Amino acid sequence: MFKAPIGSDRIKRLILLLGSIAVCGVLLAQEMPVDQEMEEERSFPFTFFAALLARAEAPPAQFDCPQNQWSSGTYSLERKGYNRRFRVHVPSAYDSALPNPLIVAFHGWGGDENAFLNNETVRTSSDQSGFIIVSPVGLGPEEPGFNYSSWAFSGSTTGLDGDGINPLVAADSDAICNDAATTNYTYPSCTGIAENGCSWTHCLDNDIEFAIDLVEEASQNLCIDQSKVFAVGGSNGGMFTWDLVRDTDGADVFAATASIIGLPHRGYLEPPAGDGGKPALLITGTNDRTVPPGAWGDERFTTTTDGDTYYYSSASAVTKTWAGAMGCDIERPPALFDVGVDGVECRAWSNCQSDSDWPPVLDCRRDMGHIYGLTWSWPLIMDFFSKVSADP
Repeated sequence: MFKAPIGSDRIKRLILLLGSIAVCGVLLAQEMPVDQEMEEERSFPFTFFAALLARAEAPPAQFDCPQNQWSSGTYSLERKGYNRRFRVHVPSAYDSALPNPLIVAFHGWGGDENAFLNNETVRTSSDQSGFIIVSPVGLGPEEPGFNYSSWAFSGSTTGLDGDGINPLVAADSDAICNDAATTNYTYPSCTGIAENGCSWTHCLDNDIEFAIDLVEEASQNLCIDQSKVFAVGGSNGGMFTWDLVRDTDGADVFAATASIIGLPHRGYLEPPAGDGGKPALLITGTNDRTVPPGAWGDERFTTTTDGDTYYYSSASAVTKTWAGAMGCDIERPPALFDVGVDGVECRAWSNCQSDSDWPPVLDCRRDMGHIYGLTWSWPLIMDFFSKVSADP
């Protein structure tokens, strides 16, 4: 199950109650003659409950706050010889002595650290909700030639899909695109790694390891609740978020993800690492020609029609896999779920192994193309993270 830690106030109330019961028992026993050995045993409850109460008063080790902390601005992290730039937004009501939730936001292909944080809705929502936002820049411009900043994920570097030659697909190949009908975007760093001309992101570094290092760096410079670290991605960044929690180490760091118009390439449908799954919100556009979600309930792969011909897993197939990992009843079709946003249709599975206020896996679609729609999508993402990570 996806559960938040029990609050210290609840722990203290429980300890005080148990302590009161113990005290009453001891006071009653004082009417009876006892020897010294029994008297020493009787003192144990006082010592035990006092120790527990003292422990409850102390903040958990994960909430230790650093003394010197970042303010909003642009910073960098040196990794494998590359200067990885990122922008930080610290909420206006930030309390440097209290743990705060963190969102790491990954831009789309060719984006930068401002893709999300230049949007007023994103900054205002952060200020109102208390979410710290860290937005890093992908790699690519460091290479010879003109290469977009990007995030590497399954299939994007090799150009190979996740199911090889599929006998159910006429004239199928093992590529993530129709090589003959797609521009060759292969980065120089992927020479020897790319198996065809469908490769389209960098091969300079392991982006999952970088994302984990970035959270660690942020934790050393801001007061972060380690149980409430989330990932958001747009387009290429959204594609990357699926891989992020398929990785064992990534799943240990990130509590939930949200992908805006970003789907895995064809055949990459593995669930999150570990037991119990991960909450995920998927937002797609029904008129998106770059990363089409497919029809509701259609689990076949989809095909780009924007000039190139890439293949993607459908929205229904991905969210069904994620819901199954959460123990949801995927034998039945997902039902409509109202998220309170006009024009957005969301569907979710029931009977999930989760205590969250909202379904832990949501497939949300709107009549739009390949755009973020941050004025409405970002508040929805904030609501989702808050609902699936709320303290009991």
